[in-house]
Amino acid sequence: MTVLRDVPRETSERLSAYAALLRKWNPAINLVSRSTLKDLETRHIADSAQLFDLAPKNAAHWVDLGSGGGFPGLVIAILAADAAPQMRVTLIESDLRKATFLRTAAREMGLGNTNVLSQRIEAAPPQGADVLSARALAPLTDLLSFATRHLAPDGVALFPKGARHDQELEAALATWRFTVQKIPSTTDPQAVILQIGGIARV
Repeated sequence: MTVLRDVPRETSERLSAYAALLRKWNPAINLVSRSTLKDLETRHIADSAQLFDLAPKNAAHWVDLGSGGGFPGLVIAILAADAAPQMRVTLIESDLRKATFLRTAAREMGLGNTNVLSQRIEAAPPQGADVLSARALAPLTDLLSFATRHLAPDGVALFPKGARHDQELEAALATWRFTVQKIPSTTDPQAVILQIGGIARV
């Protein structure tokens, strides 16, 4: 499987196994929209994989909020297994059925670097993450609130956002201060990844 980056054979095999497992579970749990399943490798896996190269090279703990079917968190864990073995990945998902899928997938793919917390984001213990991610979860204002709980003081947040990202940034700046870099998405010409740090409430 090609995910817009060169990966070792073991990583490629894990990504293929993950895609097969998600297609198997999706009819029962609705992990992703049925209409996007035919484009799973590009629409979800490659879209998630592009975040991996934006993390600081010395990052030791990546936390993904509202992981759902594993995007981007489980894709990050698969990539990290070979490319960043020092990194552990925590997936926070309150839906018990989705958390069960995430645990099953991590176990079947031999991802010893992955921990799944089936808790609400607001209730989970502060994680002190070096990298924090969330995809299609909540408006930026809410994500920044989550970040103040779970991100280390010098950590970085990576939030993929669609065509309305400028409006979300404007709304967030009414109550938050932060540094931000807008990185064009490699899978959607209207989308960006917001790379955010220095988060503080106004």
